[in-house]
Parts: sequence; C-alpha cells; structure tokens
Amino acid sequence: MARQHARTLWYDRPRYVFMEFCVEDSTDVHVLIEDHRIVFSCKNADGVELYNEIEFYAKVNSKDSQDKRSSRSITCFVRKWKEKVAWPRLTKEDIKLLKKVSTKRPPPAMDDLDDDSDSADDATSN
Repeated sequence: MARQHARTLWYDRPRYVFMEFCVEDSTDVHVLIEDHRIVFSCKNADGVELYNEIEFYAKVNSKDSQDKRSSRSITCFVRKWKEKVAWPRLTKEDIKLLKKVSTKRPPPAMDDLDDDSDSADDATSN
C-alpha cells in the first residue's frame, strides 16, 4: 500500500509557524524538525501510513520547536529563525499542497505543551 500525505494546515505568526497534521487516532507518530525541513509520519486508525516531508520557506530554530499530539491531530510549534518576518508560504517551492489558515482564526494554544494528557475536553465528550 502506498503512503499518503496527511492533510496539513499552517498558521503564520510573528515568532512561530504552527503546523497541524490532521490525523485522527494516529499511531506510530514520528516528527523530525530540522533547521530547513520537517518530516512527519504516522498511521491513521485504518492502518494507512501517512508521510509528509516539507522543506521550509526559511530557516527555523529546530532546537526551540516542539510538537504535541492530540486525538485529532499532531500540532508542531516551529520557531522562526527571523522573527517578525511574514512567510508568504510554508514551503521553499511554490506548491499548492498545503492550506494556509486565515489569520483571523487563532492558532493552536501552546499553553498545553507541558500537559502529558490529551485534553480534559476529550474525557467529558463521551
């Protein structure tokens, strides 16, 4: 079975680029953030292997970047090397595979990064 790309949303902010890989009930999650690229892989609930390799528009600070997994997605908080410089796109090459989210929508919250559990909302929604 061939690998597929995970649906990816991204948000541009002054200090960070937020990336959200939309995969529900993911397993075998691997995220590698380097100064010029990100490599993401996992399996979805059906066992389909998802793989994304993205070369960034500009250099990032991989040592000050993080990722967080929830039951619905994997969110990456990627620190820009040059702050307050807007990115017109996520990728170095101008390709249309990724959807930029409007700046009116807030990015995922970084406050939950230290929380090891998924979310209190998940427990109350059952």
